[in-house]
Amino acid sequence: MKNNVIKLMMLVVAGFIGGKGEGQTAYITNAGAGTVSVINVTTHTVTATIPVVYGAFGVSVSQDGSKVFISNLDSHSISVLNTATNAVSAPVNVGNRPWTLVVIPNGTKVYVSNQGSNTVSVINTTTNMVSATIPVGNYPMGMAVSPDGSKVYVVNSSDATVSTINTMADTVLSIIHVGHFPYDNPFGVAVSPDGSKLYVANDGFSNKVYVINTATNTVLDSIPVGNVPFGVAVSPNGNNVYVTNADDNTVSIINTNTNSVSATIPVGGYPQGISISPNGDKIYVANEYDNTVSVIDSLTNTVTDTINVGNEPVAFGNFISVYDMTTGIPSIPPSAPSITLYPNPTTTILNIKSQWTIDNAQLTITDLLGNEVYKGILSNVNCQLSIDNWNSGIYFYEIRSNNSSERGKFVKE
Repeated sequence: MKNNVIKLMMLVVAGFIGGKGEGQTAYITNAGAGTVSVINVTTHTVTATIPVVYGAFGVSVSQDGSKVFISNLDSHSISVLNTATNAVSAPVNVGNRPWTLVVIPNGTKVYVSNQGSNTVSVINTTTNMVSATIPVGNYPMGMAVSPDGSKVYVVNSSDATVSTINTMADTVLSIIHVGHFPYDNPFGVAVSPDGSKLYVANDGFSNKVYVINTATNTVLDSIPVGNVPFGVAVSPNGNNVYVTNADDNTVSIINTNTNSVSATIPVGGYPQGISISPNGDKIYVANEYDNTVSVIDSLTNTVTDTINVGNEPVAFGNFISVYDMTTGIPSIPPSAPSITLYPNPTTTILNIKSQWTIDNAQLTITDLLGNEVYKGILSNVNCQLSIDNWNSGIYFYEIRSNNSSERGKFVKE
């Protein structure tokens, strides 16, 4: 009887969670059409085409998947898409020629790189209003956010630099040099799941990806790739970096253990934006000249599908949510400031970072069946928990102190 009940519970849970990305959605900005193509990543079909603004270029999906933020390059604004209704807000005016944008993990702020203004606009997601404007380098383009949300990285293409922004103070913390302009002309950037490294794609004459140590702000290595490297994405386990080479119509795969290219995959015409499914099994590439999205199988390193979308798909940024909250068991929404657990999914180490002071807070973790698997006291704002020997699956956490508490979930792969 007990075994039957457990089997029934697992079936119910499986129905809520779905399998391998089931229900996950990709949002592709079509710059030449002024639309967003909505792709079901299970069936690889376009389920909706949503009008936004001509020149829709950059894209960032909130971590909970509830909103999609779109930069409108020619109208100097961003649009906000509600994923539940596919309704689009009135454009929010930012700086000149907004290239791309990132949402911090707790969803409270969006950072927009304004290519023509040499600034970054900060948008309060509650009011959809600009709360700060931060001067950065010349021609800011690609952006990435650290897993804990404390830093935003902005590549300045005409400076060959990366500006590091403190998201609490909304000020520039440091400037990192990545080669020499015009030999190096950085476009895209991505951060490793543990936050320790940046990967910066440099066009110009170098056609390299620079590896940066985020603790020391120094360049560790430079890796030759294809012609005009543009978009960058890191696999959830941190083992591979995927780079779109626009002039080669290829994607380079970098092995992060050796810092060398392990494979080169032909895709469509002038590939730009690139994103990876949350479980890492598929890579999606927006091909601007073909009006398609290529789907790459990460196990075979081959293109397994090609999806037709709108005119001039760019989708520069993260166009797939990190974890599909709509098909999972919902977390209680975090209050701001919040606690961040990263990387999520994780394999060995779970990092816990709080933006409020932890004073002997109690951490409790349970599995899907409600069994308590961990209970302990947190006495620091930044903590690490080793979960290497835990079973794979979804876990729920609660952190409770004298005056506050927070709950959520994470995935152990």
